[in-house]
Amino acid sequence: MPVSIVIGSQWGDEGKGKIVDLLSPEVDVVARYQGGANAGHTIVWENEDGSTEEFVLHLVPSGIFHEGVTCVIGNGVVLDPKAVMEEIEKIESLGIDVDGRLKISHNAHLIMPYHKAIEAAQEEERASASDDDEIGTTGRGIGPAYTDKFARTGIRVVDLLDEDALRRKLRRSLEEKNAILRDIYDAEALDVDRIVEEYVEFDQKIDPYVTDTSKYLSETLNDGGRVLAEGAQGSLLDVDFGSYPYVTSSHPTAGGCCTGLGVSPTAIDRVLGIAKAYCTRVGNGPFPTELENEAGERLRRKGDEFGATTGRPRRCGWLDLVALRYTSMINGFSELAITKLDILSGMESLKVCTQYRYDGKTTRRFPSEPQSLERVEPIYETLPGWDEDISDVRRVENLPLEARDYLAFIAEVLDVEIGLVSNGPRRDQIITDVQPMAAA
Repeated sequence: MPVSIVIGSQWGDEGKGKIVDLLSPEVDVVARYQGGANAGHTIVWENEDGSTEEFVLHLVPSGIFHEGVTCVIGNGVVLDPKAVMEEIEKIESLGIDVDGRLKISHNAHLIMPYHKAIEAAQEEERASASDDDEIGTTGRGIGPAYTDKFARTGIRVVDLLDEDALRRKLRRSLEEKNAILRDIYDAEALDVDRIVEEYVEFDQKIDPYVTDTSKYLSETLNDGGRVLAEGAQGSLLDVDFGSYPYVTSSHPTAGGCCTGLGVSPTAIDRVLGIAKAYCTRVGNGPFPTELENEAGERLRRKGDEFGATTGRPRRCGWLDLVALRYTSMINGFSELAITKLDILSGMESLKVCTQYRYDGKTTRRFPSEPQSLERVEPIYETLPGWDEDISDVRRVENLPLEARDYLAFIAEVLDVEIGLVSNGPRRDQIITDVQPMAAA
């Protein structure tokens, strides 16, 4: 019963969407297992006339662009009704048939208007109190929706089926939420009837897609089908294993796949970690290898490092193998895909962090607690760079020697095989014959 998982191994934005798009023709189902519309998976393809087209997906898995592939939004996702319907409409406007190919879990929790209102008020208050307290959320209500889920007060897709029950649940929730908005944040209260009307209308639109997705996935696997599971964000933003509290509100790590889709861990046969050839981070939180200089600005500019969802500039830095070794450990990577290798072309030398110095001692331990992570000093090894533009290279032996050595160094330090290398944003800019880059 083979399930493959594609996992971001850094702070998100590693290029998971492109890799999922690449692997989708090999599977029957692509399933999203956590997060919400705060994700941004970008797909770029070349048209027959040579022009390129870009599409950013926030909720629907990128497998939707491949005919014959079914896409699942699992129970671990928090669903923004407006966002998912807008995304479906945009996909259909490209001439892509979604009917029968998209299935949404009946157990997925819904993001409600009060979730967005509360998150916005919380971030505003944190920002006014201290810049250090601001987490840097996307403002899409993800955290408060997960809060209600685990407080057992959330609204699920299945709750839309009974309008009277939905109204009762919302009335109970809004008594508390409106009190918080009015009395704590001095914000406007929300109206129950207006929300019920909006979400009942949404139910009529979403009903054709609603499915018991865990049962559907189980039947697919039992029939010999292949499933590709994708998460949002990256492992270092995991609510348990990331630099808490500067994290997301769910589990982008491998364990989130099982709980977010209802698949057995014994069904998983491949865990593919996605890592940039350097590091980026959006929002606040510690970032040991961050470059606040011309080199960092060069990576940002050349790599177009701006959030696909928010447009915020990403913080950029050298590759951190201490952090990558940590995420490999907690996820059990069977192999790695290295993305954006082409962005390093033209740099005379490249630094790679292999250890930290903490309180005068060297360590290979990644401390997920932010107080310690903020105090570590990265210890670098310097490798030679290369001048050649590698964006048209399709075979690993045609890469410059220095680029091959860079990849081999990563594989050797991590003791993980590199199976894929992306050298540009387009679908065809990929190197798949990377066996010489196996770990030493």
